[in-house]
Amino acid sequence: MEKRLDGKIAWVTGSSRGIGRVIASHLASLGANVAVHGTTPTSTQQLNEAESLDAVAGEIANEHGTEVMAVHGDLTDANVVQKIVTDIHERFGQIDILINNAGGDIGSKGVTAENAGKPIVNDAIEISLEDVQTILDRNLMTCILACRAVAPGMIDRNEGWIVTIGSIAGLSGNLSEVSYRVSKAAVHQYMRCLAAQLRPNGVYANVVAPGEIITARFEASRPTKDDRKVAFGALSRYGWPIEVAKAVEFFVTADSSYVSGQVLRVDGGAQLWPS
Repeated sequence: MEKRLDGKIAWVTGSSRGIGRVIASHLASLGANVAVHGTTPTSTQQLNEAESLDAVAGEIANEHGTEVMAVHGDLTDANVVQKIVTDIHERFGQIDILINNAGGDIGSKGVTAENAGKPIVNDAIEISLEDVQTILDRNLMTCILACRAVAPGMIDRNEGWIVTIGSIAGLSGNLSEVSYRVSKAAVHQYMRCLAAQLRPNGVYANVVAPGEIITARFEASRPTKDDRKVAFGALSRYGWPIEVAKAVEFFVTADSSYVSGQVLRVDGGAQLWPS
């Protein structure tokens, strides 16, 4: 396979499992050295996806022959974010690619709670304020803090790629998952504003907005239909993490050399109105 990202350094937040782990592995397959991230060294165990974050890093490194380091910490804490960035700099020298994947509709009780952490009361009025704050912090503040820590180095070098994993939930209103929808809509808008600021420096900022993507947490948080768990066929099927990873590849390679500030849905055509 062509090593399109040979020599590049990528940090993928929230990559201990699920979509983020597949993105990290895919970037490594393209030649990038990667920092994988989880909230704790063993957050991989929450849905039985790996023994540890170090195990994930080792598996990706062995599979693709690149350097992979594991970093962990709460990305809603600015000091923790800066410490992680410093650790990556000490190992790799710089961060060329930032993938903001950390997030999810996970309330204050965490991913091991009922419905894999999705709040039981999840509307616009009755959801607990603790869950509202947790979801906003988990999605919006992690993105903002990571960008604030990484973007200045990209500005100095006049080169860099930032991709945030948004959601089609942030592009429509609904009765449920309201705080998650609001947080993802805010992420989309933040990335548009960031793209405007970074444009004079040749630094790209874009969003990939997935639809229903099969992961361990997706299946643990709702009923799913077996007839939609197919790799090909009707686009009414579920999507797969590698399909999100390939959209990320588009945004961090020369394929998107004149594209910034955009929101790209990866949803099989589930939403067909302007973003």
